Amino acid sequence: MNKRVLIAGESWVKHISHIKGFDIFTSCEYETGIGWLKEALEKHGFEVVHLPGHEVADGFPFTAKELAAYGAVALSDIGANSLLLSGDTFNRSKVMPNRLEVVREYVEQGGGFAMIGGYLSFAGIDGKARYADTAVDEILPVKIMNFDDRVEKPEGITPVTTEEGHPMMQGIGAWPHFLGYNRTTLRPEGRLLASVGKDPFVAVRLVGKGRTAAFASDCAPHWGPKEFVEWANYPLFWSRFFGWLCGE
Repeated sequence: MNKRVLIAGESWVKHISHIKGFDIFTSCEYETGIGWLKEALEKHGFEVVHLPGHEVADGFPFTAKELAAYGAVALSDIGANSLLLSGDTFNRSKVMPNRLEVVREYVEQGGGFAMIGGYLSFAGIDGKARYADTAVDEILPVKIMNFDDRVEKPEGITPVTTEEGHPMMQGIGAWPHFLGYNRTTLRPEGRLLASVGKDPFVAVRLVGKGRTAAFASDCAPHWGPKEFVEWANYPLFWSRFFGWLCGE
């Protein structure tokens, strides 16, 4: 089993305006949310390659052959535009591969692919993630909405495992609470492993020779609160999640 995984996204830059009376100035901060997930996977023998959001447009592989170096690929809180609009296309008007279609080709040839939830995953805030009706949407176990799909739950919501016997769910036990998720609908080809109410929370699917999975919430704050990232079974769950994608 190839335990090398590529995780794209899960980083952001804040541009902050400071107003002090008559005066105003700005500052910038760069942050990532990959630390908890990366550490959890490395504890279980995975090699994690993190591609931050600002590097995705030009750094994400352009061919299925390049992606085949990884046992699994995940997109986490990074919108479709970052994969569709490379510098060559957006700045120089060059024809380039559609990397959403490249991901589909990679999966059909035996790769593992996951989408992890967030404000720029699935449909995302104001629908800006824009994965609906793309090649990535077509291979996921869930159908992505065409509009803002966020379900904010400041009071907390707790997922329920629906198939404890699946390798991804074995030994996970009771889930901690979350503060929100992306709403999707289960495809007929999808297999539901955990839900929040009537909505999919964890779902998987076989596509060609490969596998896909959807995790509807954040792998880190803010939807994934302290109780999740410090959950005793956080490393176990993610190792099972990516292990299954890698063909375990």
